[in-house]
Amino acid sequence: MDAKNVVQVQIFGHSYTIRGEADEQYILGVAAYVDRKMREITEKLPVASLSKVAILASLNIADELFKERADKKDQAQQFSHHAAQAERRAGRICSRTARRDERVTPCVFPAGLVMPRSS
Repeated sequence: MDAKNVVQVQIFGHSYTIRGEADEQYILGVAAYVDRKMREITEKLPVASLSKVAILASLNIADELFKERADKKDQAQQFSHHAAQAERRAGRICSRTARRDERVTPCVFPAGLVMPRSS
């Protein structure tokens, strides 16, 4: 079992003992982020209840996470699309080159696609 770090953090004026596998600086950074988000809520809205502030901050953090995940998924799809386009273009170039030359050797792409190519 991995060793657990025990870290004292301050979030929204309260002290908490956090046990985790991450290193101390990471835990402190996460706690500081949560503290900052809770303070942003109270600057915008006069919320007296600690639990309401925590829930609103959690919703904001979850919204950020969902948006980041969607962006990452979009970027991965764009990358796959561009990689497929590049592979098709390279295949066409290899095919044209092979037709010009009688000595043909295979042109192998990372995805396993094999196209004829001149040597």
